[in-house]
Amino acid sequence: MIDLSVVIPALDEAANLRKLLPDLRAALEGIGLTFEILVVTTSSDDETARAATELGARVVRQAQPGYAGALMAGITEARGSKVVTMDADLSHPADFIISLWVHRGTADMLVASRYVDGGRADMPMTRYILSRALNRVFSRGLALPVRDMSSGFRLYDRKVLLVDDYCSRDFDILQEILVRCYAEGWRVAEVPFEYRPRRHGKSHARVIAFGLAYARTFWKLWRLRNSILCADYDARAYDSIIPLQRYWQRSRFRHVSDFLAGCGPVLDVGCGSSRIIGSLPPGSVALDLSQQKLRYARRYSRWLVRGSGFALPFTDGSFPCLLCSQVIEHVPKDSGMLEELDRVLAPGGRLVLGTPDYDNWEWRLIERAYRWVMPGGYADEHIAHYTFKELVELFQGRGYRLEDNRYILNAELILALRKPASAAPADSH
Repeated sequence: MIDLSVVIPALDEAANLRKLLPDLRAALEGIGLTFEILVVTTSSDDETARAATELGARVVRQAQPGYAGALMAGITEARGSKVVTMDADLSHPADFIISLWVHRGTADMLVASRYVDGGRADMPMTRYILSRALNRVFSRGLALPVRDMSSGFRLYDRKVLLVDDYCSRDFDILQEILVRCYAEGWRVAEVPFEYRPRRHGKSHARVIAFGLAYARTFWKLWRLRNSILCADYDARAYDSIIPLQRYWQRSRFRHVSDFLAGCGPVLDVGCGSSRIIGSLPPGSVALDLSQQKLRYARRYSRWLVRGSGFALPFTDGSFPCLLCSQVIEHVPKDSGMLEELDRVLAPGGRLVLGTPDYDNWEWRLIERAYRWVMPGGYADEHIAHYTFKELVELFQGRGYRLEDNRYILNAELILALRKPASAAPADSH
């Protein structure tokens, strides 16, 4: 596999390519990369194809219409471990690829950004205002820490691109790729650059069609951002714009942290992307079945393990403290997960267990409201309904002692249970 593929969608861009391609080749050769340049155009654009071929680029003919069709055709044909996408109109300077390459280790996807500190956009005022407004709506509305979501000048790690799964057909593909990348837990970062006006020809973007496509894409991506499939679902709730959700997450963080204090290394089973991971003591391990949530959790600098709570990949009595918060309600009561928690917890260790209390009307009411406010959220997946009395009796039957319990709005129950220092009698299981 070569180091880098440069994908350039180009429609009627022969004049600009005659300047861009030599500059691009000189920049890439200057940093000693193995690379390829792919120019993507339509079957009828022979002039662009001829200019690209003469200057040593590989021509890809797009089968699907629109900007998205061109971008996906080029990415599909790319052979590099890294992929740069850029415009052909000279608004993206060839030598800036060097800056992207230098920063490649900082993120899985790098965006050349006009709107971070150090960036600049040389464009007509009307277009500038529309661009800033569009990016503000998408960034705020989708709760993404990216200021220039419409920049097509990007460096991707090849593995983050889900070529066959995108739905957008026009320039809105840029937002979809970015949000899908973020939803999968990949790291996204921005590098400031100076956007230049095109040299020759005219833009192929049409304002009305452009706006309609972005509106459709926004609502589709909003649903993804607020579903449990999104890698940062748990972490983002801590700063949610919904007061109840924000209060809930912060209360859970506080109660769980109190119960874990002084207990030694913790195994967090079903960790998700919660900020609790970052507060775990040294030597702790966070385990989850979701690869994308573990990718996101890399930022917490803790040991991460992909595994199932039904068969924990640890020996008996491995941890002095176990945390299992907001997990057991998602699996059948006879799944064996509680037995696995008991097996891995060391004798005399503490188990911190969190789940909704279905014996209290407060939770049943909140669950109905939550399902309406956050469609696709966890409330739709609660298949095991526990109560305080049921859980306490279940663990007392195993010899555990209830040390403390707390509630969030008398709805979510958090238990602190102490395992007996010696094995419980056989008939208590």
